[in-house]
Parts: sequence; structure tokens; C-alpha cells
Amino acid sequence: MDAETGVKKLKNIIIGGARDPHDHKIFHKLSLIAFLAWVGLGSDGLSSSCYGPAEAFKALEGHPYLGIFVALGSAATIFIIAASYSHIIELFPSGGGGYLVASKLLSPKVGMISGCALLIDYVLTITISIASGADAIFSFMPPQYYQFKLEFAVIGVLILLVLNIRGIKEAVVPLVPVFMLFVVTHIFAISYALITHGYEYHQVIHSTGSELSKSFSTLGMFGVLFLVMRAYSMGAGTFTGIEAVSNGIPILREPRVHTAKRTMNYMAFSLSITVVGLMIAYLLYNVEATPGKTLNAIFFERMSSGWGGGASFYFVLITLLSEAILLFIAAQTGFLDGPRVLANMALDRWFPTRFANLSDRLVTQNGILLMGVASLLMMLASKGSVDFLIVLYSINVFITFSLSQLGMVKHWWQERKTEKRWFRNLSINGIGLILTSFILISVLIIKFGEGGWITLVITAGLVALTLVIKNHYNKTHELIRKLDTIVDSFEASIYDMDSEESLKKKVPEFDPKGKTAAILVNGFNGLGLHTLFSIFRLFSNTYKNFVFIQVGSIDAGNFKGADEIENLGSYISDEANRYVRYMNEHGYYAEAFTSVGTDVVEEIENMVPKINSKFSHVIYFGGQIVFPEESFLTRWLHNYIVFAVQRKFYRQGVPMVILPIRI
Repeated sequence: MDAETGVKKLKNIIIGGARDPHDHKIFHKLSLIAFLAWVGLGSDGLSSSCYGPAEAFKALEGHPYLGIFVALGSAATIFIIAASYSHIIELFPSGGGGYLVASKLLSPKVGMISGCALLIDYVLTITISIASGADAIFSFMPPQYYQFKLEFAVIGVLILLVLNIRGIKEAVVPLVPVFMLFVVTHIFAISYALITHGYEYHQVIHSTGSELSKSFSTLGMFGVLFLVMRAYSMGAGTFTGIEAVSNGIPILREPRVHTAKRTMNYMAFSLSITVVGLMIAYLLYNVEATPGKTLNAIFFERMSSGWGGGASFYFVLITLLSEAILLFIAAQTGFLDGPRVLANMALDRWFPTRFANLSDRLVTQNGILLMGVASLLMMLASKGSVDFLIVLYSINVFITFSLSQLGMVKHWWQERKTEKRWFRNLSINGIGLILTSFILISVLIIKFGEGGWITLVITAGLVALTLVIKNHYNKTHELIRKLDTIVDSFEASIYDMDSEESLKKKVPEFDPKGKTAAILVNGFNGLGLHTLFSIFRLFSNTYKNFVFIQVGSIDAGNFKGADEIENLGSYISDEANRYVRYMNEHGYYAEAFTSVGTDVVEEIENMVPKINSKFSHVIYFGGQIVFPEESFLTRWLHNYIVFAVQRKFYRQGVPMVILPIRI
């Protein structure tokens, strides 16, 4: 067994064998129903109840009964943001979330800023979720083991990384039992608190009124309003994750819009009930912050303190353990949606196009790897400190929220003459814009000196990088257009080739002993034609037969259904056959060999035996653009597939010539 075969077998063991993109059932097998989407995408939002309500409650600074107003405001905000994102789902049924909304409704550059903020948010989602989960788990263990917390968190990132490279469903299904354990234990705890303290409701209402009067007398109306709004802003982490569904529509089961809206409802109801329930429970049990313990832990301990036979210990242990593991599950949102946002931006040339490519497991492997590596670096740089990470985490998601709401407000205003419900929809998104902008500005002011500026610097750096990449692609596009001018001169001859008279002409006979030139092409374009003419210029009439090889690459842009794959195959076949008709018109025998797949090099390699079995004396050719100046960007941003094919052929003893095409 050679090294390459051994590596391939090891890969299959770790991440699984290749999936067939031509299987019409594959989209059903990979997609998520609303319940699984709630687990995979909703866990980020629901897990925020482990720290969001507590942060808001602690910010009230001795005025706990004001927490009722904060809880109700938080619940209302959850439903408003969820309703506004339901509008986004309807308007953009193919997905894209905040990036696509801002790009289409505001401007491409604003969309790019939204996308960059969202990418950093998803990296931080992975990092802070796993770091928080590690903190919770190690709080149960003896102090001497705490030194291994960072290593444990790193292993957690790696495990989720491998699960996601294997595929979406395989990453979500194992998490269902733990997710449901969290839901059941927390519903039980909240229900138990509300039922057993039902006799105290009158007292709570009376105390709330008294507290409000006292607060007005000591702080004044504006002081009370400021305190409530500050606590509301400090609990901003409660709202993170709501946008995940609109970003992840492509991985949902058909009909996707219906599935996405149902998932959004699951998320909004479960999160709002948990947030309001926990904050009321804090009041009922007089929960106060204690060093080394979360407010949830204190609540669970006080709630179960009267139980006998060790029931209290085991209930608290299981409930907090479910919180810890749910935080690990919440990291899944970053792995599900982060690579998809990255792929959408790559298709628009804000990032290298390789981030839109799919692996043979039909996942955006490069994006998953980038998110995982970035999270590992962030974990190591912060040493897994949740206090530090939460400062960075609180800002970027609200940049995307605010831009998305602004885009939707603009859309409904422009559609006011044609959309009957424009005012209702504009009001929902308008309120969402006001709330998210307020939270963004408040968090920026409050958290700026505590490390919030670091998030802005990282985001600005990523924005600058994307501008450099986009500028390079734009310049490259202009250079390649010069090559494509040759195509215009052939349009007339192509028209003649398709004419009835041309079709009646006899196709040149195949010469089995004649030499054959097999040319790698990527559409009927200037690069392919220059490569063809270079062969005639260099080898005159040496070749009697011509073979044109073209592979359609399945990426995140066209992997949306069986029809899209079939359309791609038809397009690839039509483009390659244009070369065939042109060569037939000029007296040469030609054939086209086409394929569709995720790995262009592998697809070409698979076609070689079939070509060599029919044609003798085959020499393979590929054209490679020579840039005026080679740089790190040209090497990083372009695939250079012909060189990869040549290396494969070299090991197999297949002759291949790469022709330089200067632009």
C-alpha cells in the first residue's frame, strides 16, 4: 500500500467516504428538518440563557425587582428580531442572512462589512461557547485539574471540527439527547419555581411596585430608565444566535422557507420562555451573585435544597452539566453558518474562491477548517478566558443585526406602493433597527475600554483584507477580458456552425492512428482558444484528433438541488461542444469529455483511461495565465489547477504540456 492510498484510507476512517453529488436523494439525506435545525442552529440562542439573563440581572445593582421589566423587554426584543428575520427568510429564500441582506438592499461594500462582522462573531461563538462549557465542566472537578482546562477546550474545538467535516447531519444528530436534556431540566426548574411559589405572586407584584417607587425617589425617572436600559444592554448576549436560521436556509429540508420559519418560532419561544422564567426565578429565590458560581447554579441549588436522598446534588449536577454541554453544542452554529457566509462572500470575490468549494463529503471543508483554526488561535490567545471573550463577542453580531434591519426598512419603504402590508412590516423592522442600534451603541460605549476596541480592530483588519482581495480579482477580471476579445471574433463563425447548412456537413472521420491533442478547457473563452491556437502555432498540423476536457465544479453556489447539478452538467457539455463544432467545421475530428464533481483534478484523472483507450498518441495540454507580476496574492487567490493535474499525470507517466498564456 503506497502513501497516497494509506492517507486516503485514513481520511475515510476519520471523516467518511465520498458522497455522490449526482444522487437525487443526497439533498434529502443532508438537509435538516425543523427540529434538527432547532438543535443545530437554535442551540446558540438557547445557550445564551446560561449567561445573558444573569448579566442583565447583575447589572441592576441592588434593584432586583426591576428585572421583571428587563425580562419582559428582552422577551419582546426576541420576538421582534425573530419576526424581522422571518421577513428576511421570505425575501431571501435561498439564504445568505445578514451578508446577503446588506449586500442586496444597501450596497455590496456594506454587505461585506456585515459579512466580516458576522464571520468574526461565528469564530467567537465557537470559542466562547466551548470555553464556557469547559469552565462549567471543570467547576465540578478538583482544583488540581483546572490547569488542563485550556487543553480540554482545544480538544473540544477539534472534535467539532472533525464532526463538521464529516457532514452536517452527522454533526447534529449526536447532540440531540443533550439538547433535549437541557430543555427538559430547565423547563422543569422554571415550572417548579413558578408553581411552588404561586402564593408569592401577590407579594412579588407588591414588592415590584414598592421597589419602583423607591427607585424613582432615589434615582429619579431618568435614573431608573437608565438603569433598566443599561441592564437590558448588558444582557445583549441573550439575543445572539437568532440570525443563524436565515444564514443556514440552504441546509434545511424542503420547503425551506416553511422549515426556516418553523425553526425560528421554536427558537424564539424556547429562548423567551427560558429568559423570562429564569429572571423571575432569580426574584422568587432571592438569588444574588456569589464568586465562583453562576446565578443559574445558585438558583438550582436553592430550588432543590429541600429535597432528600441526594436528589438535590444529582439534579444540580445533571442540570449544570446539560448547560455545559449545550454551550459546546452552541459552538456548532459557528461551524454550520460561518463557512456558509464565507462561501457566499467567496462567490462574490471578497475571499479566495476556494472557500466556496465543496469537499467529497459535500461540505465547505476549507471554510470549516478556517473557522476551526481561527477559533483555536483565539482560544490560545485568550487562554480560554470567558470574561475576556464575552467582551469581544458582544459587539459584532449587533453590527450585522443593525445593518440587516436598516436594509429591510429601506426595502419596505421602496415597496410601499406595491406591498399591501408595507407599513406593518416596516414597523417591525423599524423597531428592530432602533433596538439593535441602541444595544450596539450602548455595548460599544460600556465595553470599549474593557477590550471592545480589539473587536473593532480585528473587524477593520478583516475588512481591509477583503478590499485587497476584491481589488485583485477586479484587476484580474479586466486582464482576462483582454483574452476574451478573441471570442467576439468567433461569434459569427459559431453562428455559421449552428446553421442548417453547416449541420449537414459531414463530420471528419476519426483517425485511430492519428496523434491526439487533449485540451483542458473551462468554458468557451479566450484562455481555451489561445491554448488551442498555441498548439497549432507550435506543432503545425501534427495533431489530427482533438479532445476537449471540461469539468464543472460543484460549489456552495450551485449545490442547491438536483436540478442545479443537472443544469451545470448541461452548461458544461454545451460549452465543450462549441469547441468540437468549431474543429469539425475546420476539418478536424473532435470529441468532448465532460464531468461534474467537487474535485476537478480527480474528475480529470478519472477521464484519462477512457480517453487513452480510444485515442492513440495522446498528449494533454493546458493553458496557464501568466500574470504581469507574480506575487503572494496571485499564488494564494488562484487555483492553478493545470499544475495540480500535471503533478498527478507525472506520477502516472501521462504526458502533459502546460502552455503559458500572457496577458
